[in-house]
Amino acid sequence: MINVCVTEDDFRIAGLHEDVVNRIEPFFCVGKASSAKDTIELLEKKDVHLILLDIYMPDDFGTNLFSYIREHHPSTDIIMISASTNEAHIKQSLRYGVFDYILKTDSFQRLEQTLRDYASYHEQLSQTTSFTQTAIDRLTRAQAPPVQTEDKPPAANQSLLPKGIDELSLKMVMTILSAHDGLTTSELGDQLGASRSTARRYLEYLISTKQAVARPIYGIVGRPERKYFIAD
Repeated sequence: MINVCVTEDDFRIAGLHEDVVNRIEPFFCVGKASSAKDTIELLEKKDVHLILLDIYMPDDFGTNLFSYIREHHPSTDIIMISASTNEAHIKQSLRYGVFDYILKTDSFQRLEQTLRDYASYHEQLSQTTSFTQTAIDRLTRAQAPPVQTEDKPPAANQSLLPKGIDELSLKMVMTILSAHDGLTTSELGDQLGASRSTARRYLEYLISTKQAVARPIYGIVGRPERKYFIAD
């Protein structure tokens, strides 16, 4: 069993990441943390092998936990999942040796494959007793998840969704819409941690499948604002 801590201050995203973790063997989410302080407390209480770590947290940057983890939990690995494209954040993460750095806009498309790659790496590492150059090469290459191209055919068990629509991201969009009394494209993008165009793509797909509706909301002045709702 690979014990995982999910560090994410948005409870909706944390819950979806937890769902991905728990449905892939041999992973199990032993806890969720919404801040750096909560993460440290969870690491002290639980035997954590892997952290899915966000950067922007209410009390600190996730990257500021690197030195603590290295000193106190050197066998704990990290997968970064963040909206940050900040050069310093990315370089610091790579220099620390994180297993992968996933942008939140791609997290639900890539996380499952990254976890499977990590499981393979973890198994190889635990079973390797003779560290020849060949064995070392196999381990270091296992840490580089293959690039997923748009032209790659879908896996046999992947839902037949249109190009550019990911099943887990779609589930997240519906969860966010269900929790609000209408959202604009910009508001959904902010909630999703994605661009406005990405949010619009998912919204238009939901309208085309009659799972959502768009309604004009008239204010006091100016043009009506288009808001999206889960269909009744």
